[in-house]
Amino acid sequence: MGNCWGAKISSDSPSRTAFSPSGPTSKFASRNGAALSSSSSHASSASMLPTPRSEDEILESANVKAFTFTELRTATRNFRPDSVLGEGGFGSVFKGWIDEKTLAPTRPGTGMVIAVKRLNQEGYQGHKEWLAEVNYLGTLSDPYLVKLVGYCLEDEQRLLVYEFMPRGSLENHLFRRSSHFQPLSWNLRMKVALGAAKGLAFLHSDKAKVIYRDFKTSNILLDANFNAKLSDFGLAKDGPTGDKSHVSTRVMGTHGYAAPEYLATGHLTTKSDVYSFGVVLLEMLSGRRALDKNRPNGEHNLVEWARPYLRSKRRIFRILDPRLGGQYSLARAQKAAALALQCLSVESRQRPSMDEVVTALEQLQDAKEGGHHHLQKRPSSRSLDSNGVKASMKGKPAPSPKPV
Repeated sequence: MGNCWGAKISSDSPSRTAFSPSGPTSKFASRNGAALSSSSSHASSASMLPTPRSEDEILESANVKAFTFTELRTATRNFRPDSVLGEGGFGSVFKGWIDEKTLAPTRPGTGMVIAVKRLNQEGYQGHKEWLAEVNYLGTLSDPYLVKLVGYCLEDEQRLLVYEFMPRGSLENHLFRRSSHFQPLSWNLRMKVALGAAKGLAFLHSDKAKVIYRDFKTSNILLDANFNAKLSDFGLAKDGPTGDKSHVSTRVMGTHGYAAPEYLATGHLTTKSDVYSFGVVLLEMLSGRRALDKNRPNGEHNLVEWARPYLRSKRRIFRILDPRLGGQYSLARAQKAAALALQCLSVESRQRPSMDEVVTALEQLQDAKEGGHHHLQKRPSSRSLDSNGVKASMKGKPAPSPKPV
């Protein structure tokens, strides 16, 4: 297991920002989705996420351990600089060790590996995101969400303890150039896309009813077997209730990933996450960042540059990552591109649900990797054609999104 995410993310990484319709207003947290993780597995939570009214209720309802600051200082060897896994706007993430059963600190190299995120002590917004993380990951459990082991709230200290994800973030594997990060193969990219899609589908399900709001490559973490898990729930929101179709909220997220209608109105729906998924899928297909000012004029914004090529089956090769070589069939590349294009529909009602995205991606998995020969039928599969695109889009608009 190499130290594949020890280096800081470069300054041209996308940053999380508060937006206004006319442009960014204030940058408050540049994230690198530092690698977190362990080998333990956990089943989906069957209970509905409660909506706590106070900080005390959130902490009491969290099914995780409340660590003392001394315990985490011991587990990380006093937050030694050489144990830093990554750094971002939230703070630094440190590698540590605890006993798998008692969760007590252990000697380095023994017990269970953890990742400890320590909040920079710089105000209310950071605490609010810290609390949101405990609220969601402390209550929800799914194989495609990073597991929160515990937290620490002591005086001014705010820390979060996660399972350790040895292969770090998808962002690093797609965009960093070093001996630690070889280009991901086509099959691995499709596997990661499917895992991340399942994570979003779970959040949108009746079991959770959560809108993630910050889906991007740095928030998709990979375990030793390249299984994807979603991390960083600081911007997550409860979905709309009753007869409401959306949640009205301050527009926040990451440049290049936010859906156009959300930027324009502040109306948040599950289809906002679907758009962000389309951006990430396009990044995986192309090997290009959502925003990259180092590219030639006309190619800074990935979606705007790629959209004409996505619409043409004969020009798909123009957007595909040249590092993929001949690892994929043209038919699969066309289906993946068609799915990305549909997720990126300007009209939110024309985007598929994440259940439909999962179905389409299951059909793109290599048979040797447990692909389409072993698919489970999902209720939404009837609305997909052979390209993984909703049939309803061919002749008429899809129905408006149902409240989550």
